[in-house]
Amino acid sequence: MSLTIGVTGASGLIGRSLTSALRERGDHVVVFVRRAPSAPDERGWDPAAERLDPTALSDVDVVVNLAGKGIGDRRWNTEHKTEVLRSRVSATRTVCAAIAANERPIRLVNASAVGFYGDRGDEFLTEESPPGVGFLPELVGAWEGAAAGLLDDGRSVVFARTGLVMTAGGGALRPLVRATKLGVGGPLGSGRQFWPIISMRDQVGALIHLIDRPDITGPVNLVGVEPPRQREVASTLAKQLKRPSVLPAPRLGLRLVVGQFADDILASQRVLPARLQSSGFVHRDNTLSAVLTSALASR
Repeated sequence: MSLTIGVTGASGLIGRSLTSALRERGDHVVVFVRRAPSAPDERGWDPAAERLDPTALSDVDVVVNLAGKGIGDRRWNTEHKTEVLRSRVSATRTVCAAIAANERPIRLVNASAVGFYGDRGDEFLTEESPPGVGFLPELVGAWEGAAAGLLDDGRSVVFARTGLVMTAGGGALRPLVRATKLGVGGPLGSGRQFWPIISMRDQVGALIHLIDRPDITGPVNLVGVEPPRQREVASTLAKQLKRPSVLPAPRLGLRLVVGQFADDILASQRVLPARLQSSGFVHRDNTLSAVLTSALASR
């Protein structure tokens, strides 16, 4: 049976792939836009002002909330971090208020991030692990906390704690591909840090899995089967692009380029998809090589 699914952040990297996949399988997708709607499948909202008419959800079965300013959109500073936090929290509050105003059950699949766990070295991390320390754990805590009211009311809410989505179209992989082609795609820092990567098609597949499983609530890690170390990502990508991978990028150099975000790029997060796998989801790309092959094929 097809569903009516509302998507915020539909123009983003993940949003575009998700809406395409949902329409392909026969679902009716409604996208929420910040401008005046110009198509039958568009509805307006203003997350900055926390405005969304509850009647816009009157026929919606599931809302997938992907809205929020991109974390890596530009060099990190205090102003950018404040905007990232504000945009995610306000978008989530806006969606939750509209859902709460509807008597009919509406499932919420809310974007989140593995940044919740912070820098944890070689520690295995599952949904049962406590939060880390620093800006990203604080961000995710506030982001997920904005939906606490819906959870308290017994509504069906799941937090898709997403890792590093590997796609040539953007995200963490695009600058790596560019650097590797230039012959400077070596390890970042020590290269020993674990990267919780996932291919775009598994990311989309996992989101659809969560859409279809209203019984799954709370946090779910959307990451690959086994996180590789960053130096393994660099070397495998170099092999696939037939380029060298020998020059490491020092911490100081990264800070000069990306500002405060450097510490998070160099963070180690050995995150496992425990709840995702136990609920029956099967990854299509279950090795590092398969993830990167899938990503590069999307160019």
